[in-house]
Amino acid sequence: MGLIKALGTAVSQGFGDQWKEVFEAKGMTDKTVFVKGQPVRTDGSNGNGTSDIVTNGSVIHVYPGQFMMLVDGGKVVDYTAEEGMYTVQNSSAPSLFNGQFGDTLKDVFGRIQYGGANPQKQQVFFINLQEIKGIKFGTPNPLNYFDAFYNAELFVKSFGEYSVKVTNPLLFYEQVIPKSAAKVDYDDISDQYSSEFLQAFSAALNQMSAEGVRISFLASKANELSKHMQTCLDEDWNRSRGFEVDHVGVSSISYTEDSQKLINKRNEGAMLSDPSIREGYVQGAIAEGIKSAGANTAGAGTAFMGVGMGMNAMGAMGAFSQTNAQQMQAQQAGAQAPAAGAAGAASWYCPKCGTPCDGNFCPKCGTQKPQF
Repeated sequence: MGLIKALGTAVSQGFGDQWKEVFEAKGMTDKTVFVKGQPVRTDGSNGNGTSDIVTNGSVIHVYPGQFMMLVDGGKVVDYTAEEGMYTVQNSSAPSLFNGQFGDTLKDVFGRIQYGGANPQKQQVFFINLQEIKGIKFGTPNPLNYFDAFYNAELFVKSFGEYSVKVTNPLLFYEQVIPKSAAKVDYDDISDQYSSEFLQAFSAALNQMSAEGVRISFLASKANELSKHMQTCLDEDWNRSRGFEVDHVGVSSISYTEDSQKLINKRNEGAMLSDPSIREGYVQGAIAEGIKSAGANTAGAGTAFMGVGMGMNAMGAMGAFSQTNAQQMQAQQAGAQAPAAGAAGAASWYCPKCGTPCDGNFCPKCGTQKPQF
């Protein structure tokens, strides 16, 4: 049994009525990887031929992106990777139209010819050579990622989509497709391969970590990540099963809560190592502290004294003095405090109205001098 390629579409259609059956890959979707060819009439309706018999002189339509196999008694007797129309001649030797695969398929063909028990069981099978897209993935648990920049072991979660493509259809048929199946979508066989994909994804992340890629750059490294994935899965998928990862699209990479806190802390420390940034940060913190002290319900005077003591203890780089703090205290209370030295013998400021005082009571509002 073998295949003879028709000379052209017009010639094929001219002899259409003489062909007993016309086989096509009916029901092949963008997620289908394998389907059994079904006979149809020339008007497009389903044929009523004997099941699992490809009569002599039948025609097979092979469309772009399809690989067709002719099987007799469980034995692959011919195939084609070239689009076109083919007639079946039971008396002819295999023609083996390799198409884009060159001589690669010939080596596999000699190995996977099966000796079937029923020599009358003849079938036509199609394998989808197009990219199978939109296969979703997500990390069920956070993956570790050592970032040399932060000098820390961080953890990330990720999800996205990837695609696969058959690279050796005969090997794919031998190793992946159940021999009793009439149609196989990728989802039907994806459980094991999804687990292997996530293992390879983790290995690819480790490889990028070893190359010094910062964790914040991962989302922009989809192409590099895809190449690492192909390398990780090359042995198990491409060479052993006849298909490979074609593209990887990372929709999101997020950090765990602990990792995000560590990143924020390290980034803050890196900013404060710059003297100009550190000075602005410290002065801003001091100003915020003085503002809060003015609203202290335990007594603004006590709070401001604490701020002044804290500033003197840390030096505050000369930005504020205790006199400055007292002046801001007076402003917070609604009265402008005099400049340093203008209070004469004043020894304390009224915490209520800001009036300079030298006795035990405020001469303006009568508030008693705070006891420290």
